[in-house]
Amino acid sequence: MSGPAGVVYLVGAGPGDPGLATLRAAELIAAADVILYDRLVPPALLDRARPDAELVYVGKEPGRPSVPQEEINRLLIKHGSAGRAVVRLKGGDPFVFGRGGEEAEALAEAGIRFEVVPGITAGIAAPAHAGIPVTHRDEASAVAFVTAHEDPAKDESALDWAALAAFPGTLVFYMGVRALPALARALVGGGRDPREPAAVVERGTLPGQRTVTAPLEAVAAAAEEAQIRPPAVTIVGPVAALRERLAWLEQAPLFGRRVAVTRARAQAGALAARLARLGAEVVEIPAIRIVPSPDGMRAAAAIVARRACDVVCLTSPNGAELLMDALAEQDLDARVLAGMVVAAIGPGTAAALRARGVRADVVPARSIAESLAAELIDRGVAGQRVLVARASEARDLLPRELERAGASVSVATLYETVRERLGPEQLAELAQADYVTFTSSSTVRFLIEALGEAAPFPARARVVSIGPVTSEAARDLGLEVAVEAERHDVDGLVEALLRDAATPAPAR
Repeated sequence: MSGPAGVVYLVGAGPGDPGLATLRAAELIAAADVILYDRLVPPALLDRARPDAELVYVGKEPGRPSVPQEEINRLLIKHGSAGRAVVRLKGGDPFVFGRGGEEAEALAEAGIRFEVVPGITAGIAAPAHAGIPVTHRDEASAVAFVTAHEDPAKDESALDWAALAAFPGTLVFYMGVRALPALARALVGGGRDPREPAAVVERGTLPGQRTVTAPLEAVAAAAEEAQIRPPAVTIVGPVAALRERLAWLEQAPLFGRRVAVTRARAQAGALAARLARLGAEVVEIPAIRIVPSPDGMRAAAAIVARRACDVVCLTSPNGAELLMDALAEQDLDARVLAGMVVAAIGPGTAAALRARGVRADVVPARSIAESLAAELIDRGVAGQRVLVARASEARDLLPRELERAGASVSVATLYETVRERLGPEQLAELAQADYVTFTSSSTVRFLIEALGEAAPFPARARVVSIGPVTSEAARDLGLEVAVEAERHDVDGLVEALLRDAATPAPAR
């Protein structure tokens, strides 16, 4: 760990979007022995934890039993005293309405070393994502951050509403959805202009972010009508009116579209992150799981290591990565492929090879076995030794056609794909999807199997396919393919989805 064990790190996870966490936060999470995390910590950050790290949920949810703060303090002291590297992962910034100060006091009293790692607080990030600068040269030279959820054990409020009403700048209220009617009344009663612009931002920086704007006197009713729910922040001041000109997030090409990603969990992250950056609300519905075949991997690596092949054919990005992994286990790298013809079924597979230092010699224009076989036959494969490294369920067309052309073909099964189980929450999220993306025929087949009789394929969702083989599998299973990528890789899939999203829907 980049820091001594026996230290408790009070780490800000940021406002929700995992891309807004700091590098220091990511570094500490990846090396921690124990992580105590809150409700609003993004799961993608926890995915960075070591497999053997102990993850302890200590979140607080409105209206539900929660772990008392005293128990959280006790756990921090317990693990810190045991000499473990402890990360206390808190939404936003630990010292901004996060009770991090209380935890630091408890650690200091117990003689436990600690370090504070600041995070981006929602009071800045949520307004920014809504197009509202909390300060502005012409509109606000000061900003005040206020909690609308005080300690219920207090005899009276610590807030001076008259002073807040007279504050010459922007007011940002945390955790104020339920208190919004009383908050607005108190400010107006204290002398704040009832017509002053106000905004409420729900789930700031997260997929599904929503913003409601209205004059201060009407903002509570507007939020109720829109059914705004926590987590949310409320902004009061002239800067709220700037949203009309500065609402940049809504200009993203996929804003307001829910896109389901059906790739295996280990591979879905990059595609999901890319779609989210384009404004989509992404739901990960992993239809498949990749299970490596150690025997097949060793067999493929041995053929290459003995230089017992002239041509190496790879039919998927997974296969490319697993073959290179198998070579690495034998202390070999891309150099062992020197002098061999390396063939990739499409640009996605070629990109996976390139990431491991290998440039494919053959990449057909269409990412299908027929095209790859034709390219190799045109190059003169007769009399050559060919290794086809593939998934267990791959079609036999490629090795069969190469053998007919006079090649000596060895087939190595590097992995198999198996169906993932889908829970009720995933089925519910899928039912609301505007697009469902498929990156292989196995993702189509296994998703339909997973749905079974439990749920129908979402009627309104448009199917986005990575290429013709995937499209054929979808049609065979009764799906209508709305979009097929021209380039048969993830880049092509995203480009095709963007074109479709930009096309006006036909009149009904």
